[in-house]
Amino acid sequence: MAGLFRKLLPRRFRKDGVTIPVVRLHGAIMAGGSQFRPALNLATIAPVLEKAFSMKGAPAVAISVNSPGGSPVQSRLIYQRIRDLAEEKKKRVIIFVEDVAASGGYMIALAGDEIIADPTSIVGSIGVVSGGFGFPEMLKKIGVERRVYTAGSNKVMLDPFQPEKEKDIEFLKGLQLEIHDVFIGMVKARRGHLLADTPDIFSGLFWTGKRGQELGLVDSLGDMRGELKKRFGAKTQLQLVSASRGLFGRRQPGASLASGMAERFAASAVSGLAEVAEERALWGRFGL
Repeated sequence: MAGLFRKLLPRRFRKDGVTIPVVRLHGAIMAGGSQFRPALNLATIAPVLEKAFSMKGAPAVAISVNSPGGSPVQSRLIYQRIRDLAEEKKKRVIIFVEDVAASGGYMIALAGDEIIADPTSIVGSIGVVSGGFGFPEMLKKIGVERRVYTAGSNKVMLDPFQPEKEKDIEFLKGLQLEIHDVFIGMVKARRGHLLADTPDIFSGLFWTGKRGQELGLVDSLGDMRGELKKRFGAKTQLQLVSASRGLFGRRQPGASLASGMAERFAASAVSGLAEVAEERALWGRFGL
């Protein structure tokens, strides 16, 4: 019936070609976030992915990735949700890299049946990094005494206000190696037959999209609009899928809007500054 009705419409009102849903995964990948600075994580992106993959008649979902990485847990969770939805809805996933898909950003890109990058995009950085600061000497200079009471000999491991201990560093490196092994396994499972035979791929190095194609990290070079129209026809429409209004900053049930507003605003501001600094450092690694 729908097909008959469509044929009866004047040609200028007919909608020819297919519509491809587009999801943008942009930003540093972090758990949490706030109404002032939403983070890229599974909680914020899951409804958008569900909406995109549920679009009837779409043979594929296009996902734009632009991320320097962040939380390995959130990166893998987003990757897994994309793969689960692709199999459930029987849709092809085409990943398009913009400025950068590095570290956790590249982990998400692995969810694509194809990865397409710009020649000047940055891809790779398949490794694990942890960072922080140490302040034990500063405390001495300003005359502050650190007092910590614990049950458990390792509860203050890697405390930034105490000198580093070799055994703590070894423990942290062990965790990093485990996470790195998971990352390497994902890359090999998704792209093992395409990868160049070089250990540099898993060293944490990163490359341009052009070099990434030579190494097997991406399939081809191009842009979203051009590639989708080439594959699905000149009349292909791209439809950006975004979160419903009110998803971020929604008022908590039972919370008073006025009570404690100043305290919550101050806490959010301080937390936001820390998140900005962390995100700036992630982008800065790639000159962005």
